Amino acid sequence: MSTRTNGSGSNYEYVTARVRSRRAKLFDEDDYRKLIRMGPGEIARFMEESEYEEAMNALGARYSGVDLIEHALHRNLANHFDDLLRFAEGRLYDYIARYLRQFDAWNVKTVMRGIYSDAERESVETDLIRAGEFSEQRIERLLGAESIEAVIDVLADTMFGDALAGAYGEYEERAVLVPLENAVDRAFYEALIAGLPSEPSRATQLYIDFLEAEIDFRNIENALRLSRSGADVDPAEYYIDGGRLFDEEGIGALVANTDELVSRLRESTYGDDLDAALSELESAEGLSGVERALNRALLEYSRTLSNRYPLSVCPVFAYVLAKMREVDNVRAIARGKEAGLDPETIEEELVMV
Repeated sequence: MSTRTNGSGSNYEYVTARVRSRRAKLFDEDDYRKLIRMGPGEIARFMEESEYEEAMNALGARYSGVDLIEHALHRNLANHFDDLLRFAEGRLYDYIARYLRQFDAWNVKTVMRGIYSDAERESVETDLIRAGEFSEQRIERLLGAESIEAVIDVLADTMFGDALAGAYGEYEERAVLVPLENAVDRAFYEALIAGLPSEPSRATQLYIDFLEAEIDFRNIENALRLSRSGADVDPAEYYIDGGRLFDEEGIGALVANTDELVSRLRESTYGDDLDAALSELESAEGLSGVERALNRALLEYSRTLSNRYPLSVCPVFAYVLAKMREVDNVRAIARGKEAGLDPETIEEELVMV
């Protein structure tokens, strides 16, 4: 293993080479357009002839149809991200492990939403992604929780525990999940940057740069979602500290005007890299169009950083985002076909970069 190390015990050359190989296997626009014109059964067969073959075969006896497709997508994603941790060494391992905790955050919010909406356990479990640090035992305890308070008890000894406990009173008062979901997101992003050196190395600074960009885009997306939904909630309540572009006081006023927001982004450090995506954001109609434009912008920016700094954590994180987007796209296609949507409507929902 020592032959794969590079500075501080981190093996960037080895891991980024593996990531490039795997990124090359992601579905492209031609694949998506083929999938859009298939029925669920044809989609399943297409996946059986791709890198999803192992997951499809392993789960075929337990699930069928779109449920099989979704479970196979999530298992394959988890396996790939487990491999990243298995490949990585030193501080690079720590960076990746921290970043993959987003799936713990995803699973916590998914379970809380299921309880809040009184969903069946099976439908909640289908949406879980086992790619974070939570053990199977903890996930089973979360799935067995019958109340939001019970979920918080299960998470008391995790990085989400204090934040959720602090937000529970507001949840009870308002009877909406916003305070709890916001607490989960904030806890995740705080943990990403906690304990880093006060004078970071070049490798650590690139890690920080990538996360600051993601936090900026999450803040934009969250605030736009609220402002366009008409909900009587202050966008600042969704604000996540740690980005570069916004502060808690100014973000609400900025997102109320999309033209002003785009102008601010064009003048920012992201402007030159996001020209096409920002033009799309200006012309996007409706909340879903804006969100897709922002997701595409983040993917494009992550790829820019990946190309600019090929021997860093940036290609790894860019691959994680791209793989997650592939899973979201294929799932949207499968669910859209199941619902009888036409190909044009389904394609509008995809984010392809």
